[in-house]
Amino acid sequence: MNFSFSVLFDETFNLFFMRSSCMSRSRVTIKDVAKLAEVSIATVSNVINGTGRVSLDTQRKVEQAIGELDFAPSASARNLKDKKSSLIAVIVPLLEKGRLQDNPFYWHLVRGIEESARDEKLHVILVGIGPDESFSFIREQHLDGLIFVGAFEDTEVVESVLRLNVPCVFMDSLIDNSDFYQVSLDDELGGYIGTKHLLSLGHERIVLLTGLLKKDGVNYCRWQGYRRALEEAGVPYRPELVYEEPTSSLGGYRAASRIGAKGGGVTAVFALSDMVAIGLIKGLHDLGIQVPRDMSIVGFDDDERARYCIPALTTVRQDIVQKGRTAVRLLTAQIERDHSVERQVTLGVELVPRQSTAPLAARVKD
Repeated sequence: MNFSFSVLFDETFNLFFMRSSCMSRSRVTIKDVAKLAEVSIATVSNVINGTGRVSLDTQRKVEQAIGELDFAPSASARNLKDKKSSLIAVIVPLLEKGRLQDNPFYWHLVRGIEESARDEKLHVILVGIGPDESFSFIREQHLDGLIFVGAFEDTEVVESVLRLNVPCVFMDSLIDNSDFYQVSLDDELGGYIGTKHLLSLGHERIVLLTGLLKKDGVNYCRWQGYRRALEEAGVPYRPELVYEEPTSSLGGYRAASRIGAKGGGVTAVFALSDMVAIGLIKGLHDLGIQVPRDMSIVGFDDDERARYCIPALTTVRQDIVQKGRTAVRLLTAQIERDHSVERQVTLGVELVPRQSTAPLAARVKD
């Protein structure tokens, strides 16, 4: 079943809902304005839209009536006339139950999208869909455009979207088609610099803690960077050190017991999400394994919580908000038929060293 919601905090949403409910019971219409101003509905419409011939005195009477009644013209009615809704959707396929609440990545992403969309007078809804769900809501709500997060190439979901012929930007999707508008991250470089940092500290048996390793997904690209860093350092790649766990704090917490029981000289973990890394640090702490004395940890994203957890998390930073802003820029260009913008944008990454990593020599010495 499709679900969607405006990007608002719960308190704000509840307040908005209560106000909307009250207004709906006594909604002021254009007829009320016309009656108070003692003019026709057509005259009120002309004043609102700046069309037709209206005398200055009549215009003032209508504007005064609008002010007294606190009348707000129906945006939906104007949009239907223009065949525009001023509404875009952020679509996340195969969204696991509870994933949005648990993963701050989406909230930072939507923050960037919403900030830029507001500047363009666009509104945003966030939609999670399953593999067999219909995209009828796109037509029903007259959406002006879509931002599709985490799509996989040659899937029915992507084909369904393309058949709708609606302006669309694919994000973190790795679709091999230069005609598509895409915003992506240099994920391979991110996997490389995170692993290289741990190698530079003397760690060689490094666990890679990842989500699902699908060949055309971002985790796969980060895994490729992990492998490249190991190969350059002359360190053998060990597939048994790659753990696929749910991308959540609970997934990281549960992985701690597997890593703690692994033995075999594992001294570091590269988690491909800060959320997972923070859960892992908590799990290791409960097992009596101290970070970074006993285990060095690197995350990925540079979520706000990374700098405030104990110890502060070393991580690979991506500008999630900028990613959202870039997607809106590409989407707006399509809506306005501006063909001068680039269709594919790749954003950079950087390592942010903090207190969750330490040289292996210090650990051995302790």
